[in-house]
Amino acid sequence: MKKFAKITALVLALIFVAGCFAGCGGNTQTTAKTYKIYSDNSFAPFEYLDTETNTYIGVDMDLLAAIAEDQGFKYEVLNEGFDASLGAVQSGQADGMIAGMTINDKRKETFDFSEGYFEDGQVLVVSAKSKIASFDDLKGKTVAVKAGTASLDYAESVKEQYGFETVVYEGSPEMYQAVVNGINDACMEDNSVIGWAIKSNNFELKIVSDVVNPCYYGFAVKKGENADLITMFNAGLANLKSSGKYEEILAKYGY
Repeated sequence: MKKFAKITALVLALIFVAGCFAGCGGNTQTTAKTYKIYSDNSFAPFEYLDTETNTYIGVDMDLLAAIAEDQGFKYEVLNEGFDASLGAVQSGQADGMIAGMTINDKRKETFDFSEGYFEDGQVLVVSAKSKIASFDDLKGKTVAVKAGTASLDYAESVKEQYGFETVVYEGSPEMYQAVVNGINDACMEDNSVIGWAIKSNNFELKIVSDVVNPCYYGFAVKKGENADLITMFNAGLANLKSSGKYEEILAKYGY
């Protein structure tokens, strides 16, 4: 009887342990992390609102979705604007951001970046009726720039050289409209983005400079944190390039 009791106790203990492992395993699956990713809200063709579906679409949105599917992670996107996205990552409100964000040394002091996924640079833009033909014509003028961007950094770095003042806007559309309406004399914007705006939205603007400050866009996280996200983004991006999915996404938006 004692031997039977010991065997019974052992069996019950094993059943209990097995139940604990099963419970723990199920809990892991139901509490898998959903990463919070911030993005811009008006930076077509990388992220912009599709008014027919009331959802944000664009190169960045498609790339993120494809990479997440490839790597098997969950995420939610909050399209709060570029400057707000920078602040959310820096404050820990967001795990990462993808928003046509130029990789440069200054930003590397605060953020860790993925491999670059798209190369672009800035251009000078004026009203279609303007007589301004280059940076040399900007003395005494005002140049609109978007908060937190590489365009702002570049404009600030050359404004004394060319004698103009900068005016900062939160979004690209209002910046473009300020130039069209003559509130500001010019603006600076990423070449691919302003090209899309002129072609797709019929803004009466024109580009009057060569591309300056060419750099790559990257996915970003707060420096020293969420290294797993960078690893997965890089691995997924490499797989998309190998499979042809990357080129397919760019071609969808005319690149």
